[in-house]
Amino acid sequence: MTSFLIRGRPRRATAHIRVRVAHALLGVVTGIVWLVLPLMTVGVPDPVPTARAGTTTRSAPPRPEGTSTTDLVLPLLAGVAAVALAGYGRLRRARRARTRTTPGTVPARPSASSPEDAERQARAALRLTDDCVRTSREELTFVRERFGTERTERFERALRAAETESAAAFAIWRRYEQGAPRDAGARRQALAGVIGRCAEAGRRLDAEAEALDRLRGFGERGPDPAGLEVAGLEVAERRFRELTARVVAARETLTELRARYPASASESVAGYAEQAGDRLLFATARLNGARQAVDAGDTDRAVCRLRAGEGAVAQAGVLVGGVERLAARLAEAAMLVPDALAAAETEATAARQGGAGRAPAERVLAAAREEWTAGTGDPLDLLRRITRTVEPVPGAGAGPGALERAALLVARCSVEGAEEYVAVHRAAVGTAARARLAEAVRELGAGHAGRADAVAGEARELAGLDVRTHGTPYADAEGDTAGLAGAVLGGILLAEDADAGPPASYGGPRTRSRHRA
Repeated sequence: MTSFLIRGRPRRATAHIRVRVAHALLGVVTGIVWLVLPLMTVGVPDPVPTARAGTTTRSAPPRPEGTSTTDLVLPLLAGVAAVALAGYGRLRRARRARTRTTPGTVPARPSASSPEDAERQARAALRLTDDCVRTSREELTFVRERFGTERTERFERALRAAETESAAAFAIWRRYEQGAPRDAGARRQALAGVIGRCAEAGRRLDAEAEALDRLRGFGERGPDPAGLEVAGLEVAERRFRELTARVVAARETLTELRARYPASASESVAGYAEQAGDRLLFATARLNGARQAVDAGDTDRAVCRLRAGEGAVAQAGVLVGGVERLAARLAEAAMLVPDALAAAETEATAARQGGAGRAPAERVLAAAREEWTAGTGDPLDLLRRITRTVEPVPGAGAGPGALERAALLVARCSVEGAEEYVAVHRAAVGTAARARLAEAVRELGAGHAGRADAVAGEARELAGLDVRTHGTPYADAEGDTAGLAGAVLGGILLAEDADAGPPASYGGPRTRSRHRA
């Protein structure tokens, strides 16, 4: 798997390394000269100087035989200096090796030498961090179900901290995409902030990965090497059985939606029931493999199979839940359309009375009422058109009015739909779609329903384009690898090896792929 990180070293750093190497070599050469020179003069008689005419030769004290103290001290000092320089160079190399970015990790600061490289690094860091947060959230649902909230609080806390850092990184990146700040130096700092936030999010999750494994009993050895995985298997298998029945119901629900509403109403979840069945097919093979590994006492294999099975079960739940959620939202929207239409028509009439001619809003609302009366309208789409034509005024009455409730319902449905789609296709979804989705979540939290709906729609459209471009490279898998294409597309398997790689697990970039059979 190709790392997303930039491994090139800046030229300045290369120059500094060359200078340090030159200094070290100079020290070594000097030491050798000082060590060898006294040995070359031992035993050689001193030459007799020839006195110039007209000068008097002074007698000098006899020189001691052998090597003087100075001859020994100076080479010793030079040798010590050379060793010190070499040790310093080695220490610096070791420090760089420890801090150098390795595949699958997020550096705290951009190592790129150009703005374009730094942008690519920031995009990849955002995508990797988002994947880690999503996978950790999925696994934690199984752990919480088995151990309860009290024993999983520390892991929940780490996940919340990582989610906060990830959301902040996406917010900085989104402003950067929109051109803020404008100063080149400030933009470099913004990219450093994105990468630093991602690194902190990963660090929070990495710090708790080992403790989570200990809680789950992963890696335990003894008379029953994989005994503690059995309880985890029971949780996954129980949820698997529940989802099997819900998939059947989801197919029936989709049939009813198509009969009751236009095809566009259920288009966003088309194929979800089939994809859920595909994830469960994959889960069947993996959970069965985990059970066999438990019986054979192969803990590592049991853990790998269990984690892959859990991921598939979790995503099947997301897909089935998407169908169930949309059916509920459409029913709620259908009940709200008459009130929202009446409120919007009142607002449009009041606006027309202050001007000349028929207001454009009245024409849009008249078309919406005609569709609703004929029973040919998609309730959510009708509410979207109504609230975009006549903007609701928050807090205008004692409580939220019909228009405000309609706008909020539409926005929630859009954000939920985009979130579900990204979650189950995340191996193919790029940073742009994820950034729009994060923005939509922020806008919804701030009460900006119209903006949240629009941005969530952009996120869903970009994600769909990414998935279509990505394709399904494992679509022809058969036998034990049935469902492999969906598992890789959903990020359940990390696709680092020929067999689609290890399962994704709770943790950051350093630990998420730690379980290998």
